[in-house]
Amino acid sequence: MNLEMIHAAAIRLLGKARRTPLLHSPFMDDMAGRRLYIKAECLQHTGSFKYRGACASISALPDEVREKGILAFSSGNHAQGIALAAQQHDAPAVIIMPSDAPELKLANTRAYGAEVVLYDRAKESREEIAEGLAAERGLRLIKPYDEPQVIAGQGTTGLEIAQQSRDLDVGAAEVLVCCGGGGLSSGIAVALSKHAPDMTVRTVEPEGFDDTARSLAAGTRVANDAKTGSICDAIVTPTPGEITFPILQQHCGAGLVVSEDETLRAMAIAFERLKIVIEPGGAVALAAALFHGNSIASDTVIAVASGGNVEAEMFARALKTKG
Repeated sequence: MNLEMIHAAAIRLLGKARRTPLLHSPFMDDMAGRRLYIKAECLQHTGSFKYRGACASISALPDEVREKGILAFSSGNHAQGIALAAQQHDAPAVIIMPSDAPELKLANTRAYGAEVVLYDRAKESREEIAEGLAAERGLRLIKPYDEPQVIAGQGTTGLEIAQQSRDLDVGAAEVLVCCGGGGLSSGIAVALSKHAPDMTVRTVEPEGFDDTARSLAAGTRVANDAKTGSICDAIVTPTPGEITFPILQQHCGAGLVVSEDETLRAMAIAFERLKIVIEPGGAVALAAALFHGNSIASDTVIAVASGGNVEAEMFARALKTKG
């Protein structure tokens, strides 16, 4: 995966992916103790950045491959991105999703026309299920993060951040990115390494599922002990990707880790001050910006709000917290 692939993906996404805004609130500057901008990928098609990588990867496939069908596994956001992008390219889609995924994400994926296959993420391997379905039906598997064209599509977020920052006269900054397998973080990091070299990407994860932060500190890929149990379902992965981790090592600073309480408070603050809805997994970067300022060196921070697909009960729980 390289910068040229990101530029090519950006061309294919013209007229398809939304150019999401870089939002600002002086109230949130005060809370963060520095200038703070929020890249609102929660306003992207399907409610998350995942549409970028899904559309970029499907649009790069030969027609004869698309016609046979697309296969993906996801807890929800990649699923919805693939389902919509496949529908737009007249390709059938089969999505393997955990049985404990939020009902909203399951319903939305089916609504985009995809076939959903459920599995128990604590006992079954989605990779093994995908391997069997791909062989049986002749489907093309598009992984959620360890896929070069997916990373390239996510990297278009970084191209936008670089351009929008120049328009705002923002130079040096730390860019905080919600991180699961590392597709968004690595794509943004590659894009910024060329187009905004004074910016540093920092991955952000929830407590107990901080495999990327620990891997970066250890210099090798390590795994989480638990596979389930976080409200941040969108970014719960066992270990950083084989493709993404070397990119993160090369371009990113130390990872940050936030608590569930901080994540819920960040969701409430984003709604109160910016009028946007962020899901827990999409709010951890903002939580780090707001509550972990002592771990941030730059005077300006950009937090990527990576997704907004949250069920009403969870969002109500967030709104009950004290921002």
